[in-house]
Amino acid sequence: MVGEAELRSENLNQCFERLMTVAGGNSGIGGGISEGGVKMEGVVITEWKDIPIELLLRIVSLVDDRTVIMASGVCSGWRDALCLGLTHLSLSWCKNNMNNLVLSLAPKFTKLETLVLRQDKPQLEDNAIGAIANYCHDLQNLDLSKSFKLSDHSLYALAHGCPKLTKLNISGCTAFSDGALEYLTNFCQKLKILNLCGCVKAATDHALQAIGRNCSQLQSLNLGWCENVGDLGVMSLAYGCPDLRTLDLCGCVCITDDSVIALAYRCLHLRSLGLYYCRNITDRAMYSLVHSRVKNKPPMWQSMKDRCNEEGLRSLNISQCTALTPPAVQALCDSFPALHTCSWRHSLVMSGCLNLTSVHCACAVQAHRTMSSIPNPAH
Repeated sequence: MVGEAELRSENLNQCFERLMTVAGGNSGIGGGISEGGVKMEGVVITEWKDIPIELLLRIVSLVDDRTVIMASGVCSGWRDALCLGLTHLSLSWCKNNMNNLVLSLAPKFTKLETLVLRQDKPQLEDNAIGAIANYCHDLQNLDLSKSFKLSDHSLYALAHGCPKLTKLNISGCTAFSDGALEYLTNFCQKLKILNLCGCVKAATDHALQAIGRNCSQLQSLNLGWCENVGDLGVMSLAYGCPDLRTLDLCGCVCITDDSVIALAYRCLHLRSLGLYYCRNITDRAMYSLVHSRVKNKPPMWQSMKDRCNEEGLRSLNISQCTALTPPAVQALCDSFPALHTCSWRHSLVMSGCLNLTSVHCACAVQAHRTMSSIPNPAH
């Protein structure tokens, strides 16, 4: 599976047959394949040129993206229809020459809203991202994870060409700088989901201050193993992004209790927090989460349904946070019923903290009591 040249080398009649198989197999589209072709509302489709545009767009929504690209090369009519109708595309299946494929496809698929360019090995270069920025101005969701070859030029291009971005994954893009990330946030202020895992040079306090200043709609941020992140950056996020729901700070070894305290009192919608290997976190951080919970807990008279759907932590990873003590973590567990230590749910992860083995969630305690009340037949 290489570039567009290889795709075009396949017999287009095979592409037609594949599409017709999908059409015939979907009861809502075709009436089945017979020797005369596919019947649709009295029309018999025997050749690719007979397929109505509406049917073509419905069919390609059911097949893999590789077949969609092949279909775009059948004729100018199909190409134009797909260019106008295709909004989601993934090229993660392309193991070689993804860069050339993107360069050839970007001018065609100008209405793309979602583009997945995840790679097993680095292929993409700045010129491909430049092409995306030049033609795909409606792009909202872009995955560039593991694009080790990309430089700051790619972020500059996206800043100007794709201001509608709401979801961006640049995890593992180690060459990006914090200055380029700051520049991007000046233009892409609608970002709601941002993955910076492993972006050690880009994810700094300076960049996080820019995110807090520009991206007030941010809901999810992954800063895993960004060791240059400190309290200043996290506190800037807490004050600038009050709608933050998911934050991964695993491996951010410089942060202290001050970061968690700011999150506890400013990000009241926080549902998931990762603090793995943050060894400067102490009981003070846990109690701040508890106190914030008590302060903002809904009143007792609210309906049970509302209480079940109330805000609060549902996932917390404090593995290797060896400074924490059982009373503080147990108080946290008691305050957030959605945090579970039981093996079948395990939303409170504490591996590597041998001093926390006595901490249990409510259902784990109840299960222990139930087991203890069952008579032992051996007695």
